[in-house]
Amino acid sequence: MEIAEQQAGEITIVEVKGRIDSNTAKAFGERLTSLINTGRGRLVVDLRQIIYISSAGFRALLVAGRLADETNGTLALCGLSAELQRLFDLGAFTDLFTIYGSRDESIAKLT
Repeated sequence: MEIAEQQAGEITIVEVKGRIDSNTAKAFGERLTSLINTGRGRLVVDLRQIIYISSAGFRALLVAGRLADETNGTLALCGLSAELQRLFDLGAFTDLFTIYGSRDESIAKLT
């Protein structure tokens, strides 16, 4: 898994590549919570290059989402492939996150 970050005004875009599984979810979750705890709590997580997410990856997103809510931040997701969308639907995670089709759409809605 690789993580890259970009700024779009007050929004931090976290682009993740590869797999978010039991081996990588801890580092992923720690990076998200670190960003939120250091005042960069308006996050868009771009998942368009994720090929797999495990329950540990979903947990990392849930913990970060809860922390963002508690600190008046925002955690939105974008770029879900059809397979990732299916996994989010199966786990009923689509109700727990704000999900946009693209990075551009998420930035436009959050600014």
